[in-house]
Amino acid sequence: MVFEPPQRLVRALGEAAPNGDDWLERLPELVRQAVALRELTVDRVQVPGGRSSLVVLVRTADGTPAVLKLAPRRARPESERAALAHWGGRGAVRLLEPPPGPRLRSNGEGPPPTEGVLLLERLHPDVSVRSLPEARALLEAAETLRRLWVEPPQDHAFETVAERTGRQAEAMRARAATDPEVAPLVEAALAAREELLAAPPEHRLLHGTFRQSKVLSGERLPWLAVGPDPVVGEHAFDLARLVRDRVEDLIAQPSGATTTRRRVKRLAESLEVDRERLRGWTLFRAVESGVRARRVGREQDAELLLEFAGWL
Repeated sequence: MVFEPPQRLVRALGEAAPNGDDWLERLPELVRQAVALRELTVDRVQVPGGRSSLVVLVRTADGTPAVLKLAPRRARPESERAALAHWGGRGAVRLLEPPPGPRLRSNGEGPPPTEGVLLLERLHPDVSVRSLPEARALLEAAETLRRLWVEPPQDHAFETVAERTGRQAEAMRARAATDPEVAPLVEAALAAREELLAAPPEHRLLHGTFRQSKVLSGERLPWLAVGPDPVVGEHAFDLARLVRDRVEDLIAQPSGATTTRRRVKRLAESLEVDRERLRGWTLFRAVESGVRARRVGREQDAELLLEFAGWL
């Protein structure tokens, strides 16, 4: 199979790839191996696709439509596999193959050919809940998210909210030390984090990066979640990313700040989440995303996110 990785993926990985990373260069061969191993037929590469993985629409040997997803190790694909296996199709896309077994192991050189490769049921990749009117989209997305909030496995190795946000907090502090313009928002976000982590109300498996574009139309259920970056913690952390969906539309509205506060209230009430905890995590996640965007040169995204954070 000869193809060029989607430019969106190339740009995004270029922003975050550590020195010496050659995953993109190896990607064509990784795809060839994954397709051959599973006896798949390729329909097409999904374009524009995601920012951290390659998605290929395929068919299995018996003609069943499926999705082959490949991601570098830093995108935590094995954590995604573990979460999808635990959900078992409840509210999320279903895995079509079991965890790697001895038959699929390599002969001692390099990782097994299944590492970073997921075979998933085919949803409708071009139809997300974002295609619905805003109020309906938020409702459907929230109900999908609710199904994912389950007890994590007892022996899980998922990252916790405290661990993930701890790494993010270090990067935020470093940026604030050299960028006085963002320092007040970073200080407010870090203070909110400290208060929220002092007494988390629940301990659940979370999607981790949930938003409207991560909810696709399916056959088993009208809407199913895809692309988790799972983390264990409280509901409000997961819901916080949904609050800022369509942030560019919010910023363009004269009543954007009022609409945002109303959205926090509506989502908190509909999913029985404490409003102030949701506001706090929304602030932290918006500032973290804005600072990260600024660090890699996406100034327009950074301005939108930091203005949004200022409303909270």
